[in-house]
Amino acid sequence: MFRPTVVRVLLVCLALLLAACGGPPAAPTGSGGAPPPAATPTGLLTPESLDRDFTDSAERQAAREALVERWIAPRVADPRVVAALRAVPRHSFIPTYLLDSAYNDHPLPIGYGQTISQPSLVAMMTELLDLQPGERVLEIGTGSGYQAAILAELDAEVYSVEIIPELAATARAVLDRLGYPDVHIDRRDGYYGWEEHAPYDAIIVTAAPDHLPQPLAAQLTDGGRMVIPIGPVGNVQTLWLVTREGDEVGMERLLDVMFVPFTREGE
Repeated sequence: MFRPTVVRVLLVCLALLLAACGGPPAAPTGSGGAPPPAATPTGLLTPESLDRDFTDSAERQAAREALVERWIAPRVADPRVVAALRAVPRHSFIPTYLLDSAYNDHPLPIGYGQTISQPSLVAMMTELLDLQPGERVLEIGTGSGYQAAILAELDAEVYSVEIIPELAATARAVLDRLGYPDVHIDRRDGYYGWEEHAPYDAIIVTAAPDHLPQPLAAQLTDGGRMVIPIGPVGNVQTLWLVTREGDEVGMERLLDVMFVPFTREGE
């Protein structure tokens, strides 16, 4: 099981802090006592323009390999996760004006106050899920679609929800273009998960609520794992490994992080 060192914690926090400072504030999530709103079919429209570059040149492949060798391989023990970071072209998930920064190990803005997470943190959170081929995983916060592609590379059955329709549509288009049509995406309030396809062997949350959403914990299988940042908006949060054994939910504190706020319907 991964145990972060002090140096690793500082590196992660510094990189995330730089990206998060530009994100807009959002209201804290609610108490979760209200029943979830009825799901309505939304559909994902094709973006009018797709500001992405899908050319995977030898130069970009070399940059990706250098990223993996310097920032991923020293931190991640699971060779499947390392291979996934080598395989997925991160540059295709970001706006084209940021292409020169695609293979640096820090977050990058993708619009609407959201970011694509730094690759080393993506790798560490993915490893913590301990996904096995064929397991069902739910991602809360599709964002760019990069994390979903990494999960798909592990031969998982991937479901991902995104509350911002423009990001959901762009991620769908990028994943289709890169050959990940089996990743399921829906636009909905991630606080309530995606109950129609529950239970999940693993859940990964890529934005920070101020408490553990009980609907997500309830959608874990017996023996399921969830990786989630929890904490106040605009401040340092804590990354937790949540496990479910029968009706018991356990929480293991991992490290300090800073993510964009968890956005709710109507905020």
